Amino acid sequence: MTEWGAPPRAVTVPDPSPRPGEVLVRVAGCGLCRSDLTMRRIPAAAGAALGWRMPFTLGHETAGWRVDTGEPVALASPSSCGACRYCVRGQESGCPYGLAGRGYGRDGGLAEYVLVDDQRALLPLGPLDPRHAGPLTDAGATAYHAVRRALTRIGPGGTAVVVGAGGLGAFAVQFLRVLTAASVVAVDPSPARRSYAASIGAHSSCTDLSDLSDIDVVLDFVGTDETITAGIAAVRTGGAFGLIGSAGGRLTGPWFSSLPRDGEVFTFQGSTIADAQEVIALARAGLIRNQVEEFAFTEIDEAYTKLATGALTGRAVIILE
Repeated sequence: MTEWGAPPRAVTVPDPSPRPGEVLVRVAGCGLCRSDLTMRRIPAAAGAALGWRMPFTLGHETAGWRVDTGEPVALASPSSCGACRYCVRGQESGCPYGLAGRGYGRDGGLAEYVLVDDQRALLPLGPLDPRHAGPLTDAGATAYHAVRRALTRIGPGGTAVVVGAGGLGAFAVQFLRVLTAASVVAVDPSPARRSYAASIGAHSSCTDLSDLSDIDVVLDFVGTDETITAGIAAVRTGGAFGLIGSAGGRLTGPWFSSLPRDGEVFTFQGSTIADAQEVIALARAGLIRNQVEEFAFTEIDEAYTKLATGALTGRAVIILE
């Protein structure tokens, strides 16, 4: 990103040099996220309010090798200070100093090398392929955070609905299967995504929420007016609705007729370091599938186009090794 409100472009920059306390990582692969598309449109005033500095390199789903040791690592996606009241409680996603980080306001992983100034962010991968592991730290960890938040609301024989079975939603389907005994329903208009959701454990699928009711948990990875309204309406008394999608939708109407009775409505941004560690552990154990589509750096425009048009079933990963 070289200027506000303009598309990113490929440029040549000097290799970064680590200072004392910093670690240089050679990037193997970096996942793309829909928030990358949003960053192309952010105005200067909004960027400045977030503490972002232009220019910066995109990419916040990064994995590669430590240059000093050769160890394969993924990088925790959220930025956090490690010292505030949220960080000391393990709630890094709430850190007030985490609004700027690698790939959003600071140099990220869509480059051959990236600097890490906080060693808490270095997540050992063991046998996992670092070319493909980046999405585990954001798409995977964010979906895991959502499922973990909702676990106490899923009763015996209950049902959990995942709205949007794309990159994040597909992870959520798998976490629900691993962590609960719920019947899992995937909601997506794409036949390919519904088919993929079935292949990774969804018990059933449908194109919309219109016929669903008495649901323990609805996790909305889309976030339009329609999915928010229909999703909350489908939640049973005492159930939960989680808003994770960033489409900018709203819910209108009086609270007493709009919200689930004695239920919970929650939203958040990002995830915690513990979320990412646990997702990596599940992947290392072979309990979840990390579906990626590889693109060369020269194919990055094609990858972003597929992301923008919903043509991916998993995550696009730019291979940089």
